[in-house]
Amino acid sequence: MANSNAEGHWADTSRLMWIALAIWAFFSFVIHFFVTGLNQIVILGFPLGFWFAGQGSLVAFVLLLFWFARAQDNSDSKHGFAEEE
Repeated sequence: MANSNAEGHWADTSRLMWIALAIWAFFSFVIHFFVTGLNQIVILGFPLGFWFAGQGSLVAFVLLLFWFARAQDNSDSKHGFAEEE
């Protein structure tokens, strides 16, 4: 029983890791490919591409960290690997 529980936990953790890596890659690389086109849109005097590259990615990374920590904690609790508080 414990082995199957550990395997389920690893499957959830692995899936979560790949999802987080894909989101990170999207905001690290994909968004920046379109910066030049987005610079045609200006908001409050700043080109939209500049904002996405300079600020938007950083905000996305912080949100990704909080989401990942919560999702991993839920997975740990689900499979009995949660830390006691």
